[in-house]
Amino acid sequence: MNTDQVKGTLKDAAGKVQQKTGELIDSPEQQAKGLAKQVEGKTQKNVGDAKEVLKDKIDKA
Repeated sequence: MNTDQVKGTLKDAAGKVQQKTGELIDSPEQQAKGLAKQVEGKTQKNVGDAKEVLKDKIDKA
C-alpha cells in the first residue's frame, strides 16, 4: 500500500462525513464539497492502485 492509496481512502472517508454533515445541517454547499472530496479521494486511491500494479509488474520483470 502506498501513500496515494492511504491519502485517497482518508479523503473519501472525510468527504462522506462532510456530505452527511451537510445533510444534517441542511447545507447543500457542504454536501457538494463532501461529494467533491469523495471524488478526489477515489481518484487519488485509483492512482495509487495503478502505481502498485506497475510496481508489481516491474518487480516481477
